[in-house]
Amino acid sequence: MLSLDLFLIMHRRHLDVFRVGDEEAATLGVSVPRTRLVIVVAATLGTAAVVSVSGLIGFVGLVVPHVIRLIAGAGHRRLLPLSMMGGAAFMILADVPGRMLTRPAETPIGIVTAFVGAPFFLYLLRTRRVGA
Repeated sequence: MLSLDLFLIMHRRHLDVFRVGDEEAATLGVSVPRTRLVIVVAATLGTAAVVSVSGLIGFVGLVVPHVIRLIAGAGHRRLLPLSMMGGAAFMILADVPGRMLTRPAETPIGIVTAFVGAPFFLYLLRTRRVGA
């Protein structure tokens, strides 16, 4: 999984250029269809590998980057490394109640992350409007 992280960090400038739009990115010399395909394929393969190993802990990869973006801004130079560290910290913090709530058994970590992720996404849906 580290290789996907390094791949995305290496392409952080392209990700930042995509924020201005496809036409502007093409004007700046980025091959938009090819770069988009490469990044989407890499992200898809990385996600498939993680889910096959760890199970469905989907809210981590969805919530943490949004929270980091709200705190640190949208530049991928800071966003990607902070999201990696934030995701790891979030998993450690989510694991603690998962181990302590139903002692001696363990609550699956996906349940704990869903309790954080679902309200956060409801908040995002209510506050972020497309075109507003």
